[in-house]
Amino acid sequence: MSLLTLLGLGADEDAVYRLLVDRPDSEPAALAGPVSGPEAARVLDSLVERGLASASRPDADGTVRYRAASPVLALGPLLESRRSALHRVESLVGDLTERHRAAQSHASGAPVEVLSGPAAIRRRLLTMQRQARTEVCTLVPARHVPAVLSFEDNHEEVDSEMMDRGVTVRSVVEREWLEHPETAAVLASCVAQGQHISVTARLPIKLAIVDRRVALLPLYPEREAEPVALVVHRTGLLTALVSLFEEHFEKGWRLSVSGTEEEHKAPVAAIDRQIVALLHVGLTDAAIARQLGMGHRTVQRRLHALMDEVGAATRFQLGWYAARAGWLPDIADNSGAPEGS
Repeated sequence: MSLLTLLGLGADEDAVYRLLVDRPDSEPAALAGPVSGPEAARVLDSLVERGLASASRPDADGTVRYRAASPVLALGPLLESRRSALHRVESLVGDLTERHRAAQSHASGAPVEVLSGPAAIRRRLLTMQRQARTEVCTLVPARHVPAVLSFEDNHEEVDSEMMDRGVTVRSVVEREWLEHPETAAVLASCVAQGQHISVTARLPIKLAIVDRRVALLPLYPEREAEPVALVVHRTGLLTALVSLFEEHFEKGWRLSVSGTEEEHKAPVAAIDRQIVALLHVGLTDAAIARQLGMGHRTVQRRLHALMDEVGAATRFQLGWYAARAGWLPDIADNSGAPEGS
């Protein structure tokens, strides 16, 4: 079998095209070797129609001459089309493989599956998302490890399809994602589509949960080599993972459509606003304590409580959060009073 028939050419078309490649400006009679005279004319007309050959104007005696089109220009699109079709078939085979694996595991009642390799993990993640009925929840740290569970994976295709089906998508991402324009733009696009994104300072692990019935997470989060992931079905472990997600989602700050963070908790206590405002203008803990008439340790304790509440690792982060959450403007007039007043 000729290899060009794999691109959709018939055997006669293949034979005539090959002759034209070697014999430019041939008459139909000169191609009578592989096909008969009348048949050669039909094959040549077919090659011309498909853009694989060109025909000259008739000579004085009415003879038409044929020239093969450039193989790169003529066969390249056919090759690319077949390559694209094979990729789609390969993707379908992978998807069917994951569906078969998931069905077999579910039938066996195994509470946990182990997946090896980024391809297997991505296929399972995509299968889980496509089978989601009500909700998909994810934790997305910003650590630079193999991104086998990243919100960027197939974002436009898969996430849009889920939203179209009415699936609620909730995610918690680390603040570091907002520091990079490319990923910040992706997050803004997610929110614009209707996803709910919460921002926090730090996350312990990558995680994806679908319909509260199955979860996917890395077995060795920091592993640089071949990644391994766990698929957790309805068990006490899955309940714990759901609780872990909910805790971080509620603790974080909602991302708005404009790409800024919005505080969703109850307003902070007035005394804590004053402490943060005085800290913001540069007063020490001791000076703040004297200013507000409270103990030094009380000020430190309240600051640490605020940091824990908003997930700030440093006082600088607490001040950044306070400014973004709108804690400072309301008490700005009282924040610059001299010590001892």
